[in-house]
Amino acid sequence: MPPAIPRHIAIIMDGNGRWAEARGMRRIKGHEAGAESVRAIAEECARLGVEQLTLYAFSEENWRRPRLETEFLMRLLKRFISAERETLIRNQMRFSAIGRLDRLPANVRRELDKTVRMTADNPKTNLCLALSYGGRAEIADAARRIAQAVKQGRLKPDDIDEATVAAHLYQPQMPEPDLVIRTAGEMRLSNFLLWQVSYAEFHVTDTLWPDFRAEHLHAAIEDFNRRVRRFGGLVARPAAG
Repeated sequence: MPPAIPRHIAIIMDGNGRWAEARGMRRIKGHEAGAESVRAIAEECARLGVEQLTLYAFSEENWRRPRLETEFLMRLLKRFISAERETLIRNQMRFSAIGRLDRLPANVRRELDKTVRMTADNPKTNLCLALSYGGRAEIADAARRIAQAVKQGRLKPDDIDEATVAAHLYQPQMPEPDLVIRTAGEMRLSNFLLWQVSYAEFHVTDTLWPDFRAEHLHAAIEDFNRRVRRFGGLVARPAAG
């Protein structure tokens, strides 16, 4: 019996800097190599039929890095989004982004918006990049929008429930992640999708992100299929949720 494919896979891409330093290179070379992994894993997810792949590409905290590194990352992001349109269209993938996108440079925003428009009708995997993203920031921004709705009389405080919060997140239609993968051996969430991962399964690999390829993704999915998912109840559900 073939393994169940998670509906939504979310990946914390870690280890670019360590990959480069281990090879005597500048950290930025690790980020360039990591972009190759993004392409390989996105294409494999499309082939497998994963509905959504969300990649933690740039956190709110990453703005604290040295200015030269963040500027390079923004140039790399702009180049990647432009260059990968052909890959997305060839694989019939959609493209989206979540986060405080207004903090990104205007030229990056233009490339993002153009790629979103060009791929909007594609039927396969939604490749979502988390950019200038933080899970706490997302929840705070949702609370601000809910408060504004209450202030304007469009929502009553007593009507606010979990569904209300979920409806005000950056991408309300996002299915909750079934599987969260973290590379480079780290055992923490790092403020990623804090609301959405309540019942996600976690897989941590020592593989650094620039070395992560289809075989590592398959190993994570096999691990996912060995889990028993009860979602707080007593009756187990299939691994894919």
